[in-house]
Amino acid sequence: MMIMMMMEDQKHGEGKMEHYSKKPFFSSFSLFLLVLLPSLVLVFLVCKIDLEIPWRIGLDKDFSSLQNSQLHSFSNNISSPKLLDPAALDLKEQSFSPPTEESQKTVSENKESNGKGVTSGMSKIKRYSKLKKIEENLGRARASIREAAQLHNLTSIHHDPDYVPSGPIYRNPNAFHRSYLEMERLLKIYVYKEGEPPMFHEGPCKSIYSTEGRFIHEMEKGNLYTTNDPHQALLYFLPFSVVNLVQYLYVPNSHEVNAIGVAVSDYINVISNKHSFWNRSLGADHFMLSCHDWGPHTTSYVPFLFNNSIRVLCNANVSEGFRPSKDVSFPEIHLRTGEIDGLLGGLSPSRRPVLAFFAGRLHGHIRYLLLQNWKEKDEDVLVYDELPSGISYNSMLKKSRFCLCPSGYEVASPRVVEAIYAECVPVLISESYVPPFSDVLNWNSFAVQIQVKDIPNIKEILRGISQTQYLRMQRRVKQVQRHFVLNGTPKRFDAFHMILHSIWLRRLNIHIQDN
Repeated sequence: MMIMMMMEDQKHGEGKMEHYSKKPFFSSFSLFLLVLLPSLVLVFLVCKIDLEIPWRIGLDKDFSSLQNSQLHSFSNNISSPKLLDPAALDLKEQSFSPPTEESQKTVSENKESNGKGVTSGMSKIKRYSKLKKIEENLGRARASIREAAQLHNLTSIHHDPDYVPSGPIYRNPNAFHRSYLEMERLLKIYVYKEGEPPMFHEGPCKSIYSTEGRFIHEMEKGNLYTTNDPHQALLYFLPFSVVNLVQYLYVPNSHEVNAIGVAVSDYINVISNKHSFWNRSLGADHFMLSCHDWGPHTTSYVPFLFNNSIRVLCNANVSEGFRPSKDVSFPEIHLRTGEIDGLLGGLSPSRRPVLAFFAGRLHGHIRYLLLQNWKEKDEDVLVYDELPSGISYNSMLKKSRFCLCPSGYEVASPRVVEAIYAECVPVLISESYVPPFSDVLNWNSFAVQIQVKDIPNIKEILRGISQTQYLRMQRRVKQVQRHFVLNGTPKRFDAFHMILHSIWLRRLNIHIQDN
């Protein structure tokens, strides 16, 4: 079977993908089943704890602030759903009492009714006791994080030999640090063993989809946060790679993606019939991840996966069903060689002669507007669809003050992380996009947001940022860089751990109950 893959632009780190013609996914009745029914059923099994982040009003006038818990102006017309906030964890009306009397009663009934049933009853009680113990521990973690969030210092008060979060790049350094330490203490993930490589348990590690492959690889190694006992797990990982599903199941030019969705649906059927955990929460404590453009659509073939599960997506587009309260924005990182060697660092601010830089081919409406307005038209705002011969893309990033990061056909762009690696202040030009780690990081402090309608005013907007403010932002980019680095062997607070922390926060947002 032929392979349909993204054509990489080696010079500019960009890809172009053939997109199937968009058709309505569902009929009206199917849409009712997809959106409403799973949510109604979920109420009986999972107790949701609604959280929201009080976004700190940033110093950068080009970023819109959050008011009344609504995120305005990542799009002009769209207000995003509520974001998660460790500081807003609410333990009221939550019960975490151990299953003592009820368990003893169940054992007694089993003994009286059938001696052979004693072992089965004990197994059931043990399993549910483990679940309640897990929820008790999570309850204490919530309380600890809420207590830490009451302190609004710019530096965490928790001792840490490796790193102490501090400064305005964080919404609340103390709450984040406390949450991170609780994650290290409690987080256990079970990786389902079902499924055969390469579509399961493997992913690309040397491409624009590197984040997807590297995360799957680390989970499969089993060295960090994983457990072989599913009854001890807080979270369950669905180890399919959408990139590899597309590679092996999609027929080029067929515009037919059903085989990919059916493969995911079949996989959920297998693990739900073999294990009890999916049915126990209807997928709410399960997560998948994808950096492929088709990742969100692939999840729509399983309504509970779409509506209940934690979807870790590069395409974090709130206008297409991404919900920050349960889904995770996945940083898109393009590692051509699989390594970060030579990518980190750049010239000092005083040695960066270029005001703003972008190089990339026509790739969606936003790119079209950027190229139309700025392509080779200004000596300060350097915009190319193809770099002149002899000029290095990475060297241009490293000597630019601001790096333009427009969305392509989809909202995510690897240029955001490329800019951070090069210590260049990222300029996000997108609609409906939720940047990675927004539940912890204050993007206002180290990045600029420019609305699509303001593309003609890019130079004026960037010139309006004072030298003092630029220097502050550039220092913060250097500080935040550690959270986006994909290390060969994961290190504390790096991209791998930050992704896990975002998933951990979503698990804190629910309380799984015995059915």
